[in-house]
Amino acid sequence: MARFSTTFVVLAALFWGLAGGIGGMLIADGWDPLVVSFYRGAIGLLFVLAWLVLSPHGSGLASHRLWFWSVIAGLGVAGNFTFYFVSIDQGSVAVAATLMYCAPVFVFLVSFAIGLERPTLLKWAAIVMVMLGIVLLTRIYEVGADSVTPLGVAAGLLAGLSYATFIFGFKYAAPYGSPQAILVVAFATFSAILVWLGDADQTLSVLSTSSWPLFAVLGVVGAGVSFILYVVGLNDTLPAVAAIVAMVEPVTASLFGVVVLSESLTAIQLVGMGLILVTVTTLSVSSSA
Repeated sequence: MARFSTTFVVLAALFWGLAGGIGGMLIADGWDPLVVSFYRGAIGLLFVLAWLVLSPHGSGLASHRLWFWSVIAGLGVAGNFTFYFVSIDQGSVAVAATLMYCAPVFVFLVSFAIGLERPTLLKWAAIVMVMLGIVLLTRIYEVGADSVTPLGVAAGLLAGLSYATFIFGFKYAAPYGSPQAILVVAFATFSAILVWLGDADQTLSVLSTSSWPLFAVLGVVGAGVSFILYVVGLNDTLPAVAAIVAMVEPVTASLFGVVVLSESLTAIQLVGMGLILVTVTTLSVSSSA
């Protein structure tokens, strides 16, 4: 299993990139981003629940600390999925995926604030470079630019912040139980929140629409299989390697948006995207070295 670990992480990142594109297709067809998010996570819950049933040993579900941090992780997943699809709805798959990829920057900022990381000149310089990349990618300096709305920019960044919340929640829950148990609680929390927030009529109508196979694929590749592959693969993958292969997600999502959804990016936006991807990857690798 260990020799396939990096492949698992790559596949997880690839599937997450495809999930962004599939979500973009559903949103373009008129489906509410909250409904799209709900089905992605709810189907994911079925997969991690099956994983827990097949491997129940050491679940840690009797620990209140596992529950607490797993619920925090679930709030992070709920925010990540929802804000990501809202950003796609208000901009494009490429921009939303790249903004979400800024998550490690938020991890560093939170780590600085709570004392887990020591701020250095290199890290601050990297954060500034990412901010510059965001400005170029979103073209917020252009009045009337139609690439992405202010809500789209904010949602994309909040998706990254939410993913950082998931990372911290999962990290602090890990000592108290198995990853499958943590994911079950996290996705159950996610499902409870999204089923309440989403449009009930549209949520139910998915089951009888011709779009349901696309929703099923979104849930399987975007949460069910991908999270299991990622967690299993991460056990035997060096952090530096994982940081590099994570770039597969925004690249895959961007290509999907351009090829399938006919989205386009200007040259300056491509420069901003490259600046973000290279800087965040370098920052993550140097931190884990």
